[in-house]
Amino acid sequence: MDFALKFLGISFVAVLPVIAGCDRSRSLEEPNEMVLHHVLYTRIAGLDPASTADIYSRIVASQIFETLYDYHFLKRPYELAPLLAEDMPQISEDRLVYTVKVKKGVYFQDDACFPGGKARQLRAQDFVYAFKRTANIKTLSPNWAVLNERIVGLDEFREYTKSCTGAGDVNYSREVEGLQAPDDQTLVIKLTKPWPQLIYSALADTAYAPVAMEAVDYYGQNIISHPVGTGPFKLNVWRRGSYIELVRNPTFRGELYPTEGQSGDAEAGYLDDAGKPIPFADRVVWTVIEEYQPAWLLFLQGKVDAGVIPKDSFDEVITGGGELTHGMKQRGIHLKTSMDPSTYWLGFNMADGVLGKNKPLRRAISYAIDRERFIELFFNNRHLVAHGVIPPMMAGYNAEIKEKGYSRYDPVKAKELLAEAERVRGGKLPVLKIAMPGASTWFHQYGQFLQRSLTAIGLETEVQYMDGPTFQEELSAGNVQMFASGASASIPDAQEFLSLFYSKHAGPVRGSEQRRVSIPPGKASNGAGAGPNAFNYSNPQFDQLYEKAEVSPDGPERQRLYQEMELIVLEDCPAAFLNHRVAYVLHHDWYKNYKPHAFAYGLSKYRRIDMAKRAAYKELVKNSN
Repeated sequence: MDFALKFLGISFVAVLPVIAGCDRSRSLEEPNEMVLHHVLYTRIAGLDPASTADIYSRIVASQIFETLYDYHFLKRPYELAPLLAEDMPQISEDRLVYTVKVKKGVYFQDDACFPGGKARQLRAQDFVYAFKRTANIKTLSPNWAVLNERIVGLDEFREYTKSCTGAGDVNYSREVEGLQAPDDQTLVIKLTKPWPQLIYSALADTAYAPVAMEAVDYYGQNIISHPVGTGPFKLNVWRRGSYIELVRNPTFRGELYPTEGQSGDAEAGYLDDAGKPIPFADRVVWTVIEEYQPAWLLFLQGKVDAGVIPKDSFDEVITGGGELTHGMKQRGIHLKTSMDPSTYWLGFNMADGVLGKNKPLRRAISYAIDRERFIELFFNNRHLVAHGVIPPMMAGYNAEIKEKGYSRYDPVKAKELLAEAERVRGGKLPVLKIAMPGASTWFHQYGQFLQRSLTAIGLETEVQYMDGPTFQEELSAGNVQMFASGASASIPDAQEFLSLFYSKHAGPVRGSEQRRVSIPPGKASNGAGAGPNAFNYSNPQFDQLYEKAEVSPDGPERQRLYQEMELIVLEDCPAAFLNHRVAYVLHHDWYKNYKPHAFAYGLSKYRRIDMAKRAAYKELVKNSN
């Protein structure tokens, strides 16, 4: 095992260019230095908030950038609290005007983009600039769909940018009525219609975090590799495909660990650090490891603080009763489980000439998949069968949705529907293609499972294995027939899932319209957001209900609309919904303040390492070898 790990370590730090930070290899740990060690299960493309389109980019970027609001680390149900804002926003009676006071004394990190390399203070104008950058069509932001038709004058600003030669030619001083900064500490947002999720979807989303114009002007297109934020950490070294290292930000304003949480937090040790200055760590390091097994071995060796359990190792770690085995407990390893607000599917491109006009074919494919067997084989029975679109933990979930039977495994019915599909087609069906967002062993096994399921009913398929960026590009361009994908909500509202089926989010939507979607069902998910409608699904009745729900305040009527929309989608079958993720995460005893959170990403500032326990574990591992 030692030899294998050393070999992998060499491969991770192969001769790759340093993208940002000091021109050196990964820093050596000093004896008293507190370093968090994490894993990224895929490479990320960039760390510019306007360009973040996946969970892994968000996880890293959220340690560097901050938002006006963020979720309380400990409280459940999930609760938003001011971060860069002084208080919660003032909202006009017609729910169209939001006024936010920005904290004083917040500085960007020191960077060469500022005169003399010394950071300036954060201003309300930086938030206006962030929204305008997202709207600028030259930025190719995947996050525009959330703001589309929401803010007064912002769509017109976007139209104006189409006439500009490049991103650098856009006049950001051009007025947008709905985005005003009357002074350095006041931000005013005017909406075109009520938007109950504004605080969640934009003001607490890293995608719209404040960015200094000086940094964008200085680095140009390379801004994706030179993040300049206000957060507790700053980028030090980034070797693409290998690792990312952040260090403590010296200009961070300072923050204190929460002094209150929910019932049981004190007993669980989550309040042991109450009132102490954060962040605790000096550095945060993410190693890129695209296979679960190597990451698991690093975790067992104590080189990673927390990790997921590979499916082939599950029985060695978890007992039949769902608890840690005695051996794991002896190692001082802890298990944390939590519901993930996610749904995964095999999606159908409704614009495809074969699938889109053949509902019996889509239904046959859905009935051919044994979801319980899928979850048993790939997730050790950890996940839940997806009977619909909305996950069980979300308000609006229909507890009776299972009885509708859309998720049942029925190969006899599938064969009957396949025969009907051939009549609709007017002859034999062609070979259908399934796009997979990865080419690892796990993805090949997943592709083989789907192939066998469809072959069993008489349907021929071909699986196309792609790397993540290629998959996203092909999906966004509408070039796939079927696709293994999924989404995890970035806010505690089911609208995010339903927005994926809104017709105005459909069509070939390339980088300028793409939102956080399309994730493998075995990995951490990446926030659904609003669109894109990668299914190219369109139903006027659904759209009418969606437009009514999106301006309705939270309450029973809104939840009823959600359930009605979900049934329309299930009847039309633009996807075979497969599973909802239940997260099983292990962490070492030395890794403190690890409380699972479904919606917050900037959590490294709360983590603390018990240095003596970590050293003792590593010594034990060393002696055992």
